[in-house]
Amino acid sequence: MAEYKLLLEHSHDPAFKTLAGYQKTGGYDALKKALKMERQGIIDEIKTSGLRGRGGAGFPAWIKWNGLPKEGQKKGPTYIICNADEGEPGTFKDKQLIETCPFQLVEGMTIAGYATNADAGYIYIRGEFIDCARSVRSAIDEAYKAGLLGKNILGSGVDFDLYVHLGAGSYECGEESALMSSLMGERGMPRLKFPHAPLPTVSGVWERPTLINNVETYSCAPHIINKGGAWYATLGASTKNSRGTKIFSVSGHVNKPGNFEIEFGTPLAELLQLAGGVKGGKLKACVPGGSSVPIITAEAVDKAIIGYEEMSEVKSMVGSGGCMFLNEHTCIVTFAWRTAQFYAAESCGKCTPCREGTKWIIQILDRIVSGGGKPGDIDLLLRVCSQIDGRSFCGLGDAAAWPIQGMIRVFREEFEYFIEHGHSMVTGKETLVMAP
Repeated sequence: MAEYKLLLEHSHDPAFKTLAGYQKTGGYDALKKALKMERQGIIDEIKTSGLRGRGGAGFPAWIKWNGLPKEGQKKGPTYIICNADEGEPGTFKDKQLIETCPFQLVEGMTIAGYATNADAGYIYIRGEFIDCARSVRSAIDEAYKAGLLGKNILGSGVDFDLYVHLGAGSYECGEESALMSSLMGERGMPRLKFPHAPLPTVSGVWERPTLINNVETYSCAPHIINKGGAWYATLGASTKNSRGTKIFSVSGHVNKPGNFEIEFGTPLAELLQLAGGVKGGKLKACVPGGSSVPIITAEAVDKAIIGYEEMSEVKSMVGSGGCMFLNEHTCIVTFAWRTAQFYAAESCGKCTPCREGTKWIIQILDRIVSGGGKPGDIDLLLRVCSQIDGRSFCGLGDAAAWPIQGMIRVFREEFEYFIEHGHSMVTGKETLVMAP
């Protein structure tokens, strides 16, 4: 049982944040190699690697990269964007990658910019991540001075510029169309999705073809180009269709919270052991991939294998990698209430199912946790969630509904007990509901 450190291998070394320190470990060898390759050859390596987007959806990265206009097809500028908003509760891996390994991201985006024939890239960072912004800004400045960004990179004739943009700390702006709206100075609200609107690779930011991936995804590119897509595909080969490594942000009731990089195919129980095991009691439950994914029991943790398809076998998801382990003293009803509060507060209000539905969930849970629950409240909660799930303008509605549905499915008896007795079956107390 051990981590497989690929992206985080040098994250402990302060010198890795400097260009000289990064180059000592082979940094920018991948870009030099890539600039001698055909653009399509780079995309083919990404395809061979099996790399899937690490933001949560797990969409094959090469399909996005391949969707931008090819040489001779461009009719104007094209862009790439790094989604570094990272607003999913329980997830903090991208923050560490940007702060400790900024050149890995910058090199990865430069490779992606060349492969997709893009003119410029934007790193969209959530406004609270000031240290991240300073770290990557310093790396970009060093890269420009060394001829690794800007005009005629390394004498190749390739031009590519990279910018940093700080958002205002909105969870909604982690959704790609809302992110693009925010980047353009508009309200951070989602747009129509394909098939009703063009894909970002056709018409994205400023109505130009746009590639969007997250920090972890771009950071994989230098390793894939250096060692080859076939090599990368050997990592996670025991799974159905999950390749490479994945960083999990482990928190909750564990003895050693933090970011852990593991190979796909690792049992979820091993991730718990890497985090020092359960703290304060026996394991009760786990939210494997961020607060929006369905909760699973301790028994399911013992069965779960980390992989995009494999996690569905225990009715959950890899998600963004925000893994929260909960001990036996956790009241699931209160946990559901706290989770629902976040999504209700972060709804942008553009669509009725999410705007109204998240508030209704809060109203019902407020009633339950204050000791005034009614016999029909569980079914009412499920009915409200079903009217949000798949019906909201973007994925925030799904993110609000899935955890509530999952907690009721797995721990329904706790909700029933709270309603019948007016207090938690775990703590023996009702939850104090603060006035708005």
